[in-house]
Amino acid sequence: MTNSIQPARTSGGESAAASSHAIGTTFWQPMFFGALAGGMAWGIRGQYGHETGAMIAGLLVSATLVLLCGSHLSGADALRAVAWGTIAMGFGGSMTYGQTVGLTHDAELVGNRQALIWGMLGLAIKGGLWIGFGGAFLGMGLGGKRYRYLEMLVVMIGLLGLCWAGIQAFNEPFDPGQRRLPRVYFSDDWRWEPGATLKPRREVWGGMLAAWIGLLLYARFRRQDTLGFRLGLWGFLGGALGFPMGQCLQAFHAWNLDLFRSGLWIRLDPLINWWNWMETTFGAVMGGFLGLGLWLNRHRIRPTEPSKPPTLPSWVGWGLLAIHLTLLVLEQFFSVDWVNRFYDFGLILGLIPIVAVAGDRAWACWILPVTVLPIAGKTLRAVVYQQHAIVPWLGWAVYLVVPLGGAVAMALWLQRKGLLMASARVSLGPLLLVATWLFFGLNYAFFGFPWPWGEWTARTPNGLAFTACALGLSFLAVRVRR
Repeated sequence: MTNSIQPARTSGGESAAASSHAIGTTFWQPMFFGALAGGMAWGIRGQYGHETGAMIAGLLVSATLVLLCGSHLSGADALRAVAWGTIAMGFGGSMTYGQTVGLTHDAELVGNRQALIWGMLGLAIKGGLWIGFGGAFLGMGLGGKRYRYLEMLVVMIGLLGLCWAGIQAFNEPFDPGQRRLPRVYFSDDWRWEPGATLKPRREVWGGMLAAWIGLLLYARFRRQDTLGFRLGLWGFLGGALGFPMGQCLQAFHAWNLDLFRSGLWIRLDPLINWWNWMETTFGAVMGGFLGLGLWLNRHRIRPTEPSKPPTLPSWVGWGLLAIHLTLLVLEQFFSVDWVNRFYDFGLILGLIPIVAVAGDRAWACWILPVTVLPIAGKTLRAVVYQQHAIVPWLGWAVYLVVPLGGAVAMALWLQRKGLLMASARVSLGPLLLVATWLFFGLNYAFFGFPWPWGEWTARTPNGLAFTACALGLSFLAVRVRR
């Protein structure tokens, strides 16, 4: 990797023109395209899991919003913001939420309004924290502040410390054998089902809350980074509204089954994957709110401060990339106990990438391969070894080698000095286009290729919705670059 790239410096007239272009963006554009990116990406996330799956949404939403509101930045500054937004969107994946969703629609709890309200409150808190981290780091990448890699190392260690303290304060005691659970607990417990045999899940939302608050306070008062602070709040708002709003669809279905047993719904209901539509709605709402929040604060988007901090040597950047990818593969696809114990937690998973992006401008160019690798691997595992839909040698070529090779080619192209110094639209347009169709294609294969002209299944409506989103994002990528 190279770390000698500096952002482009424009004359006063060029800078003013660029700023006026960004400020002239109409509010509906980041809201609409942010919703397209978030809806498709979060809907896709459901097939792939928590932290690494959420990074799909982080990448597509961040690239979309920076392309619309930060196209006057240099490619290096824009890519840093996109990389940080992508990584941080994965932090919240450590929070369990399946049983929280269950409080609002499980058959045993249908009709229990207290459980419904409590479950929706839990989803609001967890959804807000999930997107709040992504918004905060995206804003920190766009606000013009120069964050040094040693500083970000200290910040990430501090967030881990706050997370531990928050877990002790809010998520303990946890002893299901003795039926001792935290006072504020959003998963299923004996308060709602006294005589049932339950398997309570350990929650960490209290730790995430403490870490998120600490991050916002650091950005606002230590670094005077108003954009990071505000976008963190907008992200929380988008997640806090999006998760319950999406679940309202699924809960309404569960609470009103008789409505879906007559008329046209008899034919339509089997074709609707209510869980996936919940996720798609969640993503669309959070992407739209992040877009609105960034648009309202677009005048705070600035090029990075011109000071020259210490940078990571090239060999260190490559080494960190190799270490991170190795640990990621071991954690995702192999049962290595010591790796699974610590690299399966969002804040730890993101430590190396956050620090490396701060210290090496070229590291951000590799955010697409870092995000694609686990998604391609899980697609391969599902299509070849679980669904047995394709012979192994061809499956490895189509679902791992080709997408990962395309992502690496994009990273090498982005890393060229001229692109890092050029306007962000030159690099982000192709990045958004390639990322959109890579993730769409992998997920479409995971869905079993639900072509609309074939026999419809519960995957077909979501496939159509994701197709519309992908076409919309493609239009944006091509249009803005031109």
